[in-house]
Amino acid sequence: MEKLALLSVSDKSGLVEFATALVQRHGFRLLSTGGTAKLLAEKGLPVTEVSQHTGFPEIMEGRVKTLHPKIHGGLLCRRDKPGHLAQAQANGIAMIDLVVVNLYPFEQTVAKPGVAFEEAIENIDIGGPSMLRSAAKNHESVTVVCDPADYDSVLAALDQSAAAPAALAALRRKLALKVFQRTAGYDAAIAAYLEKQSAAATGDTPDLDAIAGLPATLTLTCKKAQSLRYGENPHQHAALYGTFHDHFQQLQGKELSYNNILDITSATYLIGEFERPTVAILKHTNPCGVASAATLVDAWENALATDRQAPFGGIIVVNRTLDAGLAERIKEIFTEVIIAPRFSDDALAIFAKKKNLRLMIAKAGPGADSLLDVRSVVGGFLVQDRNTLLGKQADFKVVTKRQPNAEEWASMLFGWRVCKHVKSNAIVYCRGEQTLGIGAGQMARVDSSRIAVWKAGEAKLDLRGSVVVSEALFPFADGLIAAADAGATSAIQPGGSVRDAEVIAAADERGMAMVFTGIRHFKH
Repeated sequence: MEKLALLSVSDKSGLVEFATALVQRHGFRLLSTGGTAKLLAEKGLPVTEVSQHTGFPEIMEGRVKTLHPKIHGGLLCRRDKPGHLAQAQANGIAMIDLVVVNLYPFEQTVAKPGVAFEEAIENIDIGGPSMLRSAAKNHESVTVVCDPADYDSVLAALDQSAAAPAALAALRRKLALKVFQRTAGYDAAIAAYLEKQSAAATGDTPDLDAIAGLPATLTLTCKKAQSLRYGENPHQHAALYGTFHDHFQQLQGKELSYNNILDITSATYLIGEFERPTVAILKHTNPCGVASAATLVDAWENALATDRQAPFGGIIVVNRTLDAGLAERIKEIFTEVIIAPRFSDDALAIFAKKKNLRLMIAKAGPGADSLLDVRSVVGGFLVQDRNTLLGKQADFKVVTKRQPNAEEWASMLFGWRVCKHVKSNAIVYCRGEQTLGIGAGQMARVDSSRIAVWKAGEAKLDLRGSVVVSEALFPFADGLIAAADAGATSAIQPGGSVRDAEVIAAADERGMAMVFTGIRHFKH
């Protein structure tokens, strides 16, 4: 019996080799459309145009070509049902045993800056998903391929099908699942795009949720990037999904863990706030030392000076090429992960002696993308756009009698960048472009301040003349008073407390300068 394979793809990588094997090793006759058929014919492969097979021409600029009973009947016919087979024979429908389709590149099209709506619409594939779904539904009889990465496994299964038919059956089921995963993600991408476009185009009150990428129906479809050894703890199962590996390249070291990936994400978002040469050291997603300087070596010394104990087993991120000079210093402490836009060859040679140390290249350079924050809660998910707002000095308000001097302003703006990435309640003391003490995640803000003061004391760093930064308002004057007693001469905070007047009065009594930003940076 003649075997038919229908090939219609936008991604033609590996197609000719795969089609050649289908013809020469397995005796398939090829059906195809448009550019795919042209490519196969140019390579000397015998191919029949779908329009010739169906007896119906491609019409409407190719919008209608495979939507035909001779295609979908050949895909959906149950080979184990005599009634199906009789109807197929009566209507001249030949069985199609293998389908290779990958879809119009809709996601890539709408990701292009300034793409026209008409171009996006024309890249919505109709025939492709229809063929894939028909073939996948009938996967007991039809092999369906939506990803060129599966060509080799399909050929291997076909090679062994006579001796091991169960292996081909298992692969068909796996490929059918992959089809429905792909088409679900494809439809979700289209729906999200159309909802956002509709919200932006309407003359009514704009749907700010849709414009921000918060759809009426949330569909999460991400491919598994890798299985992880375990989650936060060894008894928890975990996996990584999505495009994480598109943003980072691991050069050496052990496999990334669940916690490593969380830390790398936090480190990348933090370092993206800075333009000057900057080093940040993180532990458990919190910065424990950050500094900017004329060189990375100077920044490293200042960042490490904030806390020489917490960096043990931590994460280091830099925003310049990491060279041998810095590598020599970093190698003296135990580190889990180092992230940089580039590593010099000499630095790589130094780190190569630490086989377990994970070195990560930030492929697009340091910084944060615009992905949504998604967190699971009981019964669903919380979704928000990422906190990319920092604010401008010109928009901030000095609320005390004394104005900050230039040095205090510079320290406040540096500390404001850091404090945004510290878990609430957060307090950061800094001077110049160096953190001096960081207090994170306490139930009372005054306790975070006390921890930051204690950490500075442990590091033998003098807080006199420092700036204190709070990511949220001071609810009482006690936190500010504690900072003043520690030696801080100025403060920056969002403001907005019902007791703001008391906090401002406490600052004035102590000769402090204080700035309200009007922006809160809670981080739970």
